[in-house]
Amino acid sequence: MSKVLFKIIIFAFFLGFCCFLPSLSQAEDNHQKKLEELARQIEEYQNKIKELQGQQKTLASTINYLDNKIYLTQAQINKSEKEIEILKEEIDGLSLKIGFLDKSLNELSKILNSRINATYKTSYFQPLYLLFSSETFANFFTKLKYLQTAQAHDRSLMIQLEKQKQNYDEQKELKEKKQEEMKVLKQALETQTATLAQQKKSKQALLEVTKNDERKFQALLAAAKAEMEAIQAIIAGKGQETEVGSVKEGEKIASIILGSSACSTGTHLHFQVVKDNNNQNPANFLKSQEVDWDLCGWWPECDQPFSFSGSWNWPLNGRPRITQGYGMTSYAKTGAYGGGPHTGLDMVSEDLQVKAVKDGILYQGSIACGGGTLRYVRLKHLSDGYETYYLHVNYY
Repeated sequence: MSKVLFKIIIFAFFLGFCCFLPSLSQAEDNHQKKLEELARQIEEYQNKIKELQGQQKTLASTINYLDNKIYLTQAQINKSEKEIEILKEEIDGLSLKIGFLDKSLNELSKILNSRINATYKTSYFQPLYLLFSSETFANFFTKLKYLQTAQAHDRSLMIQLEKQKQNYDEQKELKEKKQEEMKVLKQALETQTATLAQQKKSKQALLEVTKNDERKFQALLAAAKAEMEAIQAIIAGKGQETEVGSVKEGEKIASIILGSSACSTGTHLHFQVVKDNNNQNPANFLKSQEVDWDLCGWWPECDQPFSFSGSWNWPLNGRPRITQGYGMTSYAKTGAYGGGPHTGLDMVSEDLQVKAVKDGILYQGSIACGGGTLRYVRLKHLSDGYETYYLHVNYY
């Protein structure tokens, strides 16, 4: 009876598995074709983006660039969703297989334990019974051969059972691996979804600030380039400056201009650190503190937050909001600064007053910029040889 039950269990398993194989194979084929199609789309958008990067900076080319970045991110999202769908199907299939293996292993173990106990009890405790119960030696050898065959069969079943247990363990390990892959993919999908939302927002911001007008777009780029040229001129000593006198660290030295001003499209302080006429990264000098990040603007990609590792107090009160960092920011990569880096740190807070970061000599300065006058203050530090510049400000 146990032998028949064992065969029924094995037959049911292989019957279900074989019936499932054609549909499984077809689904895998369809999944693979979809992934290949999405991979081709991603490659096409990547190539288009590279091509657009070398074109003249116009509003149309910039919008086209933004559109292709959006298309690329959407294709990446579609690919991630497809990979998650495939993994989910694989995990569900593994769960079913593991559940069946677990149940079948329990049943088979019970059957085999019962058979082996009975077989070996007969083998070790009743050998004489076989002899005396047999009518002839031929009958005895027939029964003995049957017993030996049964023992060999049971040993074979035990080997198969051990293989099934090994398969069970492998399937559990594979499922755990797939679940970890699923977790990573879902995290990537969250990032991609956030990126897509920001890219759409960036495009909308660009259209709002330019009113979809090429002249306004070119004026925006020209203002950024003019600001950088003005900063370079200021560092070179070409600004019109007046010495104010000594100030102490933390003393108010200016206030941020509210709204747009010369070479500035909105309220912000451009804070710059210079030593021996070389620009320095302000983040290396300001002390660590909590800030708000606003590093997206209308350009295609958001910049990543960064750390502050210095000992200087901040030039602003309250919790600063950082709108652009130092170096080749995403905005700088659009060509806004003539291909050069952003040379300072842009920030703002609810309190518009600007403070000295160190003791020093204060100078009030101005320089022509974009058809207007860019106002700034310069602080010549007394103790460390640095100079700090504070742009887009009113004097006190």
